[in-house]
Amino acid sequence: MNPATPSSVSLRLGQRPRAAGKFVFVGSEKLYIRGVTYGPFRPDEQDNQFSAPKIVERDFVQMAANGMNAVRTYTVPPLWLLDLARQHGLWVMVGLPWEQHVTFLDDPKLARDIARRVCAGVRACAGHPAILCYAIGNEIPAPIVRWHGRRRVVRFLEQLYWAAKAEDRDALFAYVNYPSTEYLELPFVELYCFNVFLESQDRLAAYLARLQNLAGDRPLILVEIGLDSIRHGEEKQASVLDWQVRTTFAAGCAGAFIFNWTDEWYRGGYDIEDWNFGLTRRDRSPKPALAAVRRAFAEVPFPSSLPWPRISVVVCSHNGESTLRECLEGLRRLQYPNFEVIVVNDGSTDATDEIVREYGFRQISTENHGLSVARNIGMEAATGEIIAYTDSDCWPDPHWLTYLAGTFLATDYVGVGGPNLAPPGDGHIAECVANAPGGPVHVLLSDQEAEHIPGCNMAFRKSCLQTIDGFDPQFRTAGDDVDVCWRLQEQGWKLGFSPAAVVWHHRRNSVRAYWKQQKGYGKAEALLERKWPDKYNAAGHLTWAGRVYASGHPRILGWANRIYQGIWGTAPFQILYEPAPNTILSLPLMPEWYLVMLTLAALSLLGAAWKPLSAALPLFLLALGALLVQAVLAAERASFTSAPRSRLAELASRGLTAFLHLLQPLARLCGRIRWGLTPWRRQGAPGPAPLWPRQFVIWSEQWQPAEARLQSLEVALQTERAVAPRGGDYDRWDLEVRGGLLGAARLRMAIEEHGAGKQLVKFRVWPRCSPLGLVLTLVFGSLAVGAALDQAAVAFTIMCGTAVLLALRAFGECHAAMAVVHLKLQCIESSKAASETAPFAATPSGPVGFDTAFQPGKKSAVLIPATALPQTRKPPVLVDEKDS
Repeated sequence: MNPATPSSVSLRLGQRPRAAGKFVFVGSEKLYIRGVTYGPFRPDEQDNQFSAPKIVERDFVQMAANGMNAVRTYTVPPLWLLDLARQHGLWVMVGLPWEQHVTFLDDPKLARDIARRVCAGVRACAGHPAILCYAIGNEIPAPIVRWHGRRRVVRFLEQLYWAAKAEDRDALFAYVNYPSTEYLELPFVELYCFNVFLESQDRLAAYLARLQNLAGDRPLILVEIGLDSIRHGEEKQASVLDWQVRTTFAAGCAGAFIFNWTDEWYRGGYDIEDWNFGLTRRDRSPKPALAAVRRAFAEVPFPSSLPWPRISVVVCSHNGESTLRECLEGLRRLQYPNFEVIVVNDGSTDATDEIVREYGFRQISTENHGLSVARNIGMEAATGEIIAYTDSDCWPDPHWLTYLAGTFLATDYVGVGGPNLAPPGDGHIAECVANAPGGPVHVLLSDQEAEHIPGCNMAFRKSCLQTIDGFDPQFRTAGDDVDVCWRLQEQGWKLGFSPAAVVWHHRRNSVRAYWKQQKGYGKAEALLERKWPDKYNAAGHLTWAGRVYASGHPRILGWANRIYQGIWGTAPFQILYEPAPNTILSLPLMPEWYLVMLTLAALSLLGAAWKPLSAALPLFLLALGALLVQAVLAAERASFTSAPRSRLAELASRGLTAFLHLLQPLARLCGRIRWGLTPWRRQGAPGPAPLWPRQFVIWSEQWQPAEARLQSLEVALQTERAVAPRGGDYDRWDLEVRGGLLGAARLRMAIEEHGAGKQLVKFRVWPRCSPLGLVLTLVFGSLAVGAALDQAAVAFTIMCGTAVLLALRAFGECHAAMAVVHLKLQCIESSKAASETAPFAATPSGPVGFDTAFQPGKKSAVLIPATALPQTRKPPVLVDEKDS
């Protein structure tokens, strides 16, 4: 369970640390950094900034004896200190000090001198086998960053990084940040390091979850945690450090440094005597905190005494022999005390069967029924109380199950997922695909709660998964994970996210495979929209409530970030906020943007028949330019793990990445259209209905609040598969039933109170053409008039026909929406029992009874029609079951 402590073995072999995903490795050994800060000390007469070698060696012996394997210095250490650290199995994080407390960018000479001294410091230590990493800066004060501006400071730090990296290319580099300048985004450093002093365990856990999401695919290391024993006492210091260490590693951090080794502390030309953060006193006698830290470090990342639940790992494979062996080898290396592996061979015709038998894992062979059926078979065969799913083209981190189980033990989440990272060394195309959109992503509602967890890295409580009957068999290759997350959340349950529960997931290694994958995702979107129409807008797009986390996720042009700084820059936690996406600026990211471009291109070609239509050509070029600029900027932000062989190779990688950003929405569009998810799909229902406003009046002698009546009607409409979003805070309407992109029906309710619980309920329903439909109809109608005046027969015919079709389409969609509302309200109005039994219970087949159902946010049950209660969603009937 817990990693071995003898990192000195790696030190003696001279291997350099490397960052791999969320952790630091030395060779194949994961290095949990259990460190302590050392110094700064008062310089002696020769300006030596460390104590005498005998004192340092005695300190290092005591550190190693107490389970520590790393030391952080704030100044460049001499070689003899590095040699002593290596001798005693301690890695050294080297601080490169410079004038961070002054406005250093105001003086170009000072800025150049800082770069020179940083490079000299790295050069003095370069290649030493005890080096863990270098810190190119430490806590530039928030007022200084505010003075210079975030972007200038980031550019300077990036210049420092590349200059220092040239002196020791194989070393790891970090910048040590703190909450007051959290907004500094430094994607070039390999380690994400923070100083965090929080005296509340809950606040620390919450802030670590936030930092993990900011760190992304990089290791998060807390390089200063601690407590002052003067103000809090030595016993309090010990207890706080115990939970600080345990909370840090349970949150998935790659390491932690305790501040400080000793109370002896020198800063700014003075001995600091009013703070005692040390694990030892000035005479090096141990405080109680040293024993507490030793015990906590010995149980990294979790205590082995926890009641670890049994986990069943289910791997579903269909002809996955090329990556299956790597997957099973990773599962064999899992460090978890109680798990089983079940491989579901879903009708493979390759060597899958032979490979599984080599590893001795349990195998279930079936005919090819698709991914969801295979996952359900694994669920039924599982003996664990938790089922963890991964794919045959993935392999897990050795502590994957440990972090999943730790999250389940600490929360009431019914499902937990983690990140899936692209492994290095998969090749040029796979690396570009990893930087392209459309990959498996996680969506978070908060820093800890998830809205969606991807299928290659998800785990569920078996009982909850069985409650919803597992996965929906209609999703043969994709979409099953989204559907199961929504169905679990529909039950009122929550999903969690563990940033350290990492799996490595191979990306597609050819453009053709990437195209096919994205078309399949387009099909999955169409199937999901049929089953969950209320999750999609009128144009057919899913809007996540949470934030999407993915390396290739496109960013909106002109989407400016804002820094929360507080009045006069005094906020202790200064955060970078991203505004809500702007609809207009988001358009170039949508697959349907290609349809807009196609329309503009067609109008431009018609300019040959009628010259005014040539004005569409600049609009076409503008639409194309927005798409190209978006792709180029996305490729420029891409991060490649393998160093390019040349500048030409780097340009080729970024060019291919830009091409994939253009290709992905087109592939999604093809899949969506093939399976019926189009902007022109019609919703609502056929049937007789007026195309003018109608009013319905219902007399009720059973009092109900307005919210309960509208909720009942809302659910009743949903049983007819109508999509009925609610009105907003500034709207005079209560519900809107969609008929499609161009037309809808809106409803408003008013209640007259007549005493003794009697109510007169009035509904007003009217059709509504969308502004888009009206504008398009007017535009094409105006163009038709102009073409007629110019006697351009071809252009007139096309423009007039388009305007008529748009108008008919808008009327048809309004009619379909009105028909649904009209049918429901007409049944309610005509029900003889409406005033006595069930005001909203009438259906085309007559009145029905009521069940009581608890409504969130209500103190008591409200009456809901029995037929309107949420039922298990049935899959839509498909015309074609073949895979796209």
